[in-house]
Amino acid sequence: MISTAIVTFANTRQTYVVSSWLFARLLGGVLLIAFVSLGVQAKGLFGSSGVMPTSMLVEQAKRAGHSFWQHPSALWWGSGDTMIGAVWVVGTIAALAVLIGFVPKLALAVSWFAYLSFVSLGWPFMSFQWDVLLLEVSFTAFFFVPLRFWDRPRGHPDAHPIARWALWWLLFRLVFRSAWVKLASGDAAWADLSALSYHYWTQPLPTALAWYANLLPNWFQTFSCALMFAVELGAPVLIFLPWAWARRTAAATIIALMILIGLTGNYGFFNLCTIALCIPLLDDRLLARFARGRFDVSAVRDRKTKWNAWPGVAPALVILLSGAIFASGTFGRGAPRWLGPIYPFSTFNNYGLFAVMTTERPEIEIEGTVDGQIWKPYRFRYKPGPLDRAPVWNSPHQPRLDWQMWFAALGDYRRNVWISNLMRRLLRGEPTVLRLLDQNPFEEGPPKQIRAVIYRYELTDSNERKATRNWWKRGDRSLYAPILGVEIEPPSTAE
Repeated sequence: MISTAIVTFANTRQTYVVSSWLFARLLGGVLLIAFVSLGVQAKGLFGSSGVMPTSMLVEQAKRAGHSFWQHPSALWWGSGDTMIGAVWVVGTIAALAVLIGFVPKLALAVSWFAYLSFVSLGWPFMSFQWDVLLLEVSFTAFFFVPLRFWDRPRGHPDAHPIARWALWWLLFRLVFRSAWVKLASGDAAWADLSALSYHYWTQPLPTALAWYANLLPNWFQTFSCALMFAVELGAPVLIFLPWAWARRTAAATIIALMILIGLTGNYGFFNLCTIALCIPLLDDRLLARFARGRFDVSAVRDRKTKWNAWPGVAPALVILLSGAIFASGTFGRGAPRWLGPIYPFSTFNNYGLFAVMTTERPEIEIEGTVDGQIWKPYRFRYKPGPLDRAPVWNSPHQPRLDWQMWFAALGDYRRNVWISNLMRRLLRGEPTVLRLLDQNPFEEGPPKQIRAVIYRYELTDSNERKATRNWWKRGDRSLYAPILGVEIEPPSTAE
């Protein structure tokens, strides 16, 4: 029976012309969003006066004897503000070329390396799973998109099946491990299906809808958690079944899950990237009816040329390498050492968000003072701060400083050296860093001292919101990091 299914799957005559063209356009859109979102923050995060200057990281790496192959990045050869801007501009133009179908293979290669340049040297602000996911999707898609000058709908070829399977395999690993890490962690909140009772208010950047979702009864939260596991464990299995309905069902359920997650939480472009990965599952019998004759679904696959002599070999190697990392990371003791040379490229990865559910919400507030008596808080654009401000919807933009503030609150300031850098930049009134914030309480000049305090935040319930009009409540205030600045003389008293 198994052999019959494999033969049936291998010999299927289903074509995927429409979905392969549409996937490339969506991927180009995600890349463009990622670059534009990064560009408006890059100088404040990585510039010479930013929170974590790339030039400083490059100097430290070179002093430690590292080479380009340990930090593959165009910024290795020049990490000043001009170079950072140039890499961003090139990546944005390449992403736009992918979006419109102009030299898609070359454009994907350029955008991949431009984004890798920031991921390799952008610690800690480029360490999110969707950053490496975007790199892996772009790299895998390089073997999927056609080798053409202009990729128009009419005459667009069907991709090589192994290249398509490589994208399916990536989607399988992403979704399956999302459930696997939760179960393998042994976390009690996931084991008893109570995790969603905490998720909506403890996640990094909730939306306003999270406040309403948090009011849902416990039985519904338990049911939703069980349904999430059903999708994350069941949909990946459907991907490789030899029937179109199975892949369509997998795509529909994963897309629905991504939409629901995106309604209650801000995860940058992660949801869009995952939705784009679902598109290659859809065959022409489903999509061609919506194309209105714009596509020739009978178009043959790309011809073999001297540049593309064995079109299935490279994506097959991608499947093997990613399979080795998946198997060792999921069922073994970690990634094998013999694959060490490819790790710096962040292109073959294991995934899995929220393996352990956070059950409380510590929130950092940075405050400054001029006289040592009155402390004024800096207000961030997106993370919780003022109690009466509704959670902000910012996706698909990725506000990297706000996200890192959430991670820093869960740990010790000594393990987050960038927090001290941020506080020093605010003490100097650095404009590029202040532009990352929503409000500067010291417009007339920087403060003389600055501190970071930490509170325990929770969403209000319906009665509390009605009485106070606040979305949040907080308590248990304490000092997070030592006070920085100059000594402030006490005001003189009249004799």
